[in-house]
Amino acid sequence: MSTPLYERLGSARGVSALVDRIVDAHLANPEINPRYQALKEDPERMAQAKQHLRNFLGEGSGGPEKYEGRSMLEIHRGMNISEGEYMAVLDDILKSLDAHGVDEETRRDVLAIAYSLKDEIVRV
Repeated sequence: MSTPLYERLGSARGVSALVDRIVDAHLANPEINPRYQALKEDPERMAQAKQHLRNFLGEGSGGPEKYEGRSMLEIHRGMNISEGEYMAVLDDILKSLDAHGVDEETRRDVLAIAYSLKDEIVRV
């Protein structure tokens, strides 16, 4: 049996560090950073968004966290997210995983999860 995805991501501490790096990458990415400016300007909302993402990634990877936020479809409805923006987000996630020294199998598993959500995010 292989190691659970949550553990391969570094459990709670690793997921938290990964979320911080991903959000920082999004803020630095000119293709998608305008979508994150409101969060950047409101530290309380930013902290809440990061916690939701930690819980989402934690629970989704098999950890004990419980995500109690809105569905991906609800969150992204009306945002008209393009294919290019979606790919920019995936690129940031993959670069963040690489920066954390995450192995190839784990990167593929995270990418598979992200792709499984695509229809709930792009142009809804």
